[in-house]
Amino acid sequence: MTALPLKNCRILLIEDEYLLATEMRDELQDAGAIVVGPVAGLSKALTLIEATKVIDGAVLDVNLRGEAAFPAAEVLQDRKVPTLFVSGYNLDIIPERFAKTPHCEKPVAAHRVIETLIRTMQEP
Repeated sequence: MTALPLKNCRILLIEDEYLLATEMRDELQDAGAIVVGPVAGLSKALTLIEATKVIDGAVLDVNLRGEAAFPAAEVLQDRKVPTLFVSGYNLDIIPERFAKTPHCEKPVAAHRVIETLIRTMQEP
């Protein structure tokens, strides 16, 4: 039997590209995660974060239909939720506050996102 590296971990998924969100959701579930979302917009993301008591990790697209996901990342950072950015944009757009937040550059395979997320969640 294959190990489920994210078994019972509640992973927030914020991604505005439908096909990528669907692929990531499916891959996260295959790794044992309980996926919170996906949501495609900042307002919905903030509402979902507020309504969700436990979030073990998060994958955030940096640009959500023209809005930066950084306000959601701030709330997650304040809650000490391990977070991973996924973006096709240059790292220069990421505010200094998130300089140490791991980042996967699009296009990226879902399994690579999961590997990076797992490492991020294991960091002290």
